[in-house]
Amino acid sequence: MATYDVIIIGAGPGGYVAAIRCAQLGLKTAVVEGRETLGGTCLNVGCIPSKAMLHATHSLHDAQHNFAKMGLKGKSPSVDWKQMLSYKDEVIEGNTKGIEFLFKKNKIEWMKGWGSIPAAGQVKVGDEVHEAKNIIIASGSEVAQLPGVTLDEKVVVSSTGALELAKIPKRMVVIGAGVIGLELGSVYARLGTDVTVVEFLDKVTPGMDGEVQKTVQRMLKKQGLKFVMGAAVQNVEATKTKAKVTYKLRKNDSEAVIDADVVLLATGRKPFTDGLGLADLGVEMTERGQIKTDGNWRTNIAGIYAIGDAIEGPMLAHKAEDEGMAAASVIAGKVGHVNYNVIPGVIYTTPEVASVGETEESLKEQGVAYKVGKFSFMGNGRAKAVFAGEGFVKILADKTTDRILGVHIIGPAAGELIHEACVAMEFGASAEDLAMTCHAHPTFSEAVREAALACGDGAIHA
Repeated sequence: MATYDVIIIGAGPGGYVAAIRCAQLGLKTAVVEGRETLGGTCLNVGCIPSKAMLHATHSLHDAQHNFAKMGLKGKSPSVDWKQMLSYKDEVIEGNTKGIEFLFKKNKIEWMKGWGSIPAAGQVKVGDEVHEAKNIIIASGSEVAQLPGVTLDEKVVVSSTGALELAKIPKRMVVIGAGVIGLELGSVYARLGTDVTVVEFLDKVTPGMDGEVQKTVQRMLKKQGLKFVMGAAVQNVEATKTKAKVTYKLRKNDSEAVIDADVVLLATGRKPFTDGLGLADLGVEMTERGQIKTDGNWRTNIAGIYAIGDAIEGPMLAHKAEDEGMAAASVIAGKVGHVNYNVIPGVIYTTPEVASVGETEESLKEQGVAYKVGKFSFMGNGRAKAVFAGEGFVKILADKTTDRILGVHIIGPAAGELIHEACVAMEFGASAEDLAMTCHAHPTFSEAVREAALACGDGAIHA
């Protein structure tokens, strides 16, 4: 029986990236994956297909609202729902096939099936037990259930079902105003669905900067989304074609009911570690069901590592990828690096929302003296030319040292622009460093420079 240097359980962003890096570092590598395709939740039923749908519906919105202004006349396109879903599926297939190619190129073995760890140094797939010097658990996460809500993926759906509905619903209730809820809610709102978002907390996008939260909600309201905040969902009563959502307002305990054709449960995710045999192995877990790891992604069992959504930290594909590369480096005898202070978060609504580092609230909590440099996209020539003048860039810098502590962007290409801040923060840059860097004109990125200038003597175009 062949002994592998590394067997990775899970072929999502964390697992497949870890596998490629292990192979590049000369380690004999195999990956266990139970899905029919590689790429995990993100590629098959999450990040990638949702971005395809966001792109398609944003193009529809442009055709309906902006084409005529640019002299592009003609009938607005109608929606061929089956073709839109087909386009989404093609995007998924292209990406999953790409990972298969990378596995072959790097001589990574794909063990098809669900894996468990009967003992340290062993991975069982089906009836076969494989020997491994090291094991990386990259098993990802699953939808967090809500009491009183039963998923059937037809009427009451998770993000998976929401990406393959049989038809466009007339009315949709989204439970949860986090990233998934707002992205998919905005997809269906653009398609003409009456969308109501019900959120337990008083603000959308939990954990984001307070000013960003208010602005995002206001912008999405303008796009037609309705919000019921501070509401605890009591139950969802579903028939074959309809559902009734009962919620209770936290401020006064009053109950109300909303009718919907489809209910999207978007209340977050939880680690997926069922069936791995971790309890029998004695792997230490946190109270929230995450695998405990040290600073080198090692569990308390020698030779077993864990990364991604299965461990503590934000459940983000790019965080899992970073940890995958870092754990591979540690196994190969090198140093693994993940800067958890510089992990960006992005919401792919229109406009996009992106954030990295500290918020005003977190800095106040820590008692850190800071200054704010802010610039509106209304002062950015490129943004105005493409009907994207809404939003702003906000830079938070240390009041004494001028070091950049956090950056928050709402606006065009925010998910791309945030990386300018990430690179700057990785190198410990000051706002002045960013302000003194020449930016091409006309670009959206000039708004980032203007916000940095606003931390000093002032923005030019404000």
